[in-house]
Amino acid sequence: MNIVLLPLMPLLAAIFPPLAIRSGRTLCAVAAAVPTVAALLILAAAAPAVYRGEIVRATYEWLPQFGLSFSVFLDGLGFFFAAMILGIGLLIIIYSRFYLSQDDPMGRFYAYLLLFQGAMVGVVVSDNILLLVVFWELTSLSSFLLIGYWRALPEGRQGARMALVVTGGGGLLLLAGLLLLGQIAGSYELTEILQRGDVIKASPLYLPMLLLVLGGAFTKSAQFPFHFWLPHAMAAPTPVSAYLHSATMVKAGVFLMARLWPALAGTEAWFLIVSMTGLITMLIGAWIALFKDDLKAILAYSTVSHLGLMTMLLGLGTPMAAVVAVFHILNHATFKAALFMSAGIVDHEAGTRDIRRLGGLLHLMPISATLALVAAGSMAGLPLLNGFLSKEMMLEEVVHTPYAGNPWIMPTLATVGALLSVAYSARLAVATYLGRVRTDYPHHPHDPPVGLWIPVAVLVVPVIAIGLLPALIAGPVVERTALAVIGSQALPSYYLALWHGFTPALMMSVVAFVGGAALLMAFKPLDRLRLATPRPEAKRIFDRVLDSAARGSRVVVATLHTESLPRYFATIIVAIIVVGGAGFMTGTHAAGTRAPLPVNGPALVIWATLLATSLAVAVLHANRLLTLILTSLVGLGVSIAFIQFSAPDLALTQISVEVVMTILLLLALNLLPRTTPRETGAIRRMWDGVIACSAGLGLAGLAYAVMTRDFQPISEYHLAQSKPGGGGTNVVNVILVDFRGFDTFGEIIVLCIAALAIYALLDSSLKGAAARRLESMHQGDEAADAHPLMLVVVTRALLPLAMTVGAFIFLRGHNQPGGGFIAGLVVAIALLMQAMASGYVWTAERLRLNAHTMLGVGVLLAGLTGLGSLLFGRPFLTSTFGYVHLPVIGEFELATAMAFDTGVFFAVVGTVLLSLAQIARVEARAERKPVPLGPSDIRLKRMAATVAPPTTVHGKEP
Repeated sequence: MNIVLLPLMPLLAAIFPPLAIRSGRTLCAVAAAVPTVAALLILAAAAPAVYRGEIVRATYEWLPQFGLSFSVFLDGLGFFFAAMILGIGLLIIIYSRFYLSQDDPMGRFYAYLLLFQGAMVGVVVSDNILLLVVFWELTSLSSFLLIGYWRALPEGRQGARMALVVTGGGGLLLLAGLLLLGQIAGSYELTEILQRGDVIKASPLYLPMLLLVLGGAFTKSAQFPFHFWLPHAMAAPTPVSAYLHSATMVKAGVFLMARLWPALAGTEAWFLIVSMTGLITMLIGAWIALFKDDLKAILAYSTVSHLGLMTMLLGLGTPMAAVVAVFHILNHATFKAALFMSAGIVDHEAGTRDIRRLGGLLHLMPISATLALVAAGSMAGLPLLNGFLSKEMMLEEVVHTPYAGNPWIMPTLATVGALLSVAYSARLAVATYLGRVRTDYPHHPHDPPVGLWIPVAVLVVPVIAIGLLPALIAGPVVERTALAVIGSQALPSYYLALWHGFTPALMMSVVAFVGGAALLMAFKPLDRLRLATPRPEAKRIFDRVLDSAARGSRVVVATLHTESLPRYFATIIVAIIVVGGAGFMTGTHAAGTRAPLPVNGPALVIWATLLATSLAVAVLHANRLLTLILTSLVGLGVSIAFIQFSAPDLALTQISVEVVMTILLLLALNLLPRTTPRETGAIRRMWDGVIACSAGLGLAGLAYAVMTRDFQPISEYHLAQSKPGGGGTNVVNVILVDFRGFDTFGEIIVLCIAALAIYALLDSSLKGAAARRLESMHQGDEAADAHPLMLVVVTRALLPLAMTVGAFIFLRGHNQPGGGFIAGLVVAIALLMQAMASGYVWTAERLRLNAHTMLGVGVLLAGLTGLGSLLFGRPFLTSTFGYVHLPVIGEFELATAMAFDTGVFFAVVGTVLLSLAQIARVEARAERKPVPLGPSDIRLKRMAATVAPPTTVHGKEP
């Protein structure tokens, strides 16, 4: 099966759990488990090829001009991480079914979990590094939703925000670094980049690129000094913590370092930065974990420590260290997920995670306690468990690694880290499960239902199996994964076994166990000493930095955001003038090669009218009604220019738009004062005039320069391909619905958004201070005749005629001037005239079409038409046409573009109707006096007291 489905299946299936929850919690869990199982089956189908050493690839073009393609691949490393993500993810889904309470919205939880799962799988299988960044940021967003799942908890909201800020900021660093990496390597495909390690390391941009990439990896994997966000993410539900800390999220940074190891590792900079960062993180995380009292806090900081261990191993830069890193990633995923789920069991059954209130649980809940003790033993590195093996191999590697010429730094600090690991693991085990049974538990603990401890048992099985039979159970996985990491056909000589003889690593382990036991016995005085010692608090520092950034941004916003539209426009236009003027002054100049067209009398008259009208608008803008009329004259003059240059489609569109906009603005102006106050003084107006004239002269010069030079327009292609490629002789319409259909699709979406924005903005004027202000500005009645009889009769007669003209223009649009946009405007004009002649209420009562529905139908119909082409392997919105012969009617053409044009039609009509309906609601609320209900009623003084005001407009309260 196509491996593209590996990330897409969980992402697309995220919609199903919120729907399935209506049928019960179990079905909801099944809806989340099915896509995970399906992805695992796809992965299993690819396993034979991967373990033969092949690379399974799939590529689809996305934005090839920018080097972005939807390309994915599976090698040993990608397969290993994808299996870990999906396998543990399935266990988390099962565990969550029994962990979440009845009050928790389970459908939403599983939707977030699947989004996160799909994003993580996308990270580990991406071949294109830009696609990897897309999935990388999606993990940050989806983890934000998971960490803040319990919205009512302040610590949940804060932990989610902290994780998003740190990992999201790191994602920006990663984006910059990977863009540099792609430029250095000459490709954005990982399979090509990994083959060009020598070129990358020799580049002068290697160090800045490395720092940016490591910034993204370190923030994601909670490396010092970014380690503080991960423990605060434990505010999430325990299933989320178990998933984030074992198989996903925090392992993404480790995966990235492992993935880029062949291209970036092996330099002194890599060794010095990565190994020491990992070692420091390992020590700090272990030290803090030792003194925490919350089970999840201990495990969270232990995760930080183990992530540091993996980072340190990858930083050593040797193939053997990469092998050990892979082995420990596997071991850590098993025992850490088991421990987090065990902590959730304790919290679920005992009512607390505070180890000071626990103890003796082995006697009360033997099954889950035994499983947790085995996992804790592996975390401590006890023999016969998988954690012991990778810890021993780690110590063996650091023994042979000098740092800054000193052979003792790495072994000593690594031994201290192992010692602390023994201490906090022992404290967790002893304080929680061993000792005497207490009588003051918040709840009486007992073993949970099987659904809670079975996932833990499944994870503990490999903890023991790998510990006893490492070469048999883990050998092939480690070998194939490590080969993918080092990018080589052969690994260094090594063997996975319980006993390696009396080695320095064994002696270091003995020191770690003895020292850990001594540290645990001296815990209380050591804790008092720690509390008495001043120490920085990472959360407090983060909050202060964030507050300082917020204050600084408020100062910047207050300085720049003056809420003055003239100032904003002036800034933008002055910037354009400066940039354009600089280009003009520094560029070369030559006369144009095309002669201007001769000036004829009508064109000169139209030009003079446009110039005079534009000047009149600038001078008389305070009179709103007059300004509207003058603006309409400008639009009509432009439409005449379109006719002059043989563009009837554009002329029809311009005239229709002018009529619709003029009517709507007239209706809106009825709610406002007749004139605007004088806004600026004479000096400011002169300055504005200078800016406007400068910009106008510059634009005129640019237009003249372009039009007097020869160039090859794309219109020749459109003219040649309109009929054979699009099936229509009206080139303009074919361009809109075929050649540039995606642009048109985006434009109707923008149009619908504008209509909804008008609806929302005008809705605020129906209540509160805005409504009172509107009422005070109302102009009152202009005439006693509210609905002129002549206008009512004429518009009634014109309505069917206008609708017929609209249908005619729509149907002829593919071959003659017309189309869905113009037809929609013509129909909208007919409906607007009814409202103006017969009144808002009369029109609203007879409208059977919901404007919101029309907007949705328009966009949906246009989108579905575009998606239909994908079913036939053609690009989105590619149209087709054919000819059909019917008896009597004869031969006629059918084009899929008609369906798209129908969507445009609905979007245009819906936009106008929604604007009209909302203006009607506002007008009815603003009326001081009753509005006559009849289409031709005359407001008489004797009727004013008896006619009741309307109670509904368009089916809603006004």
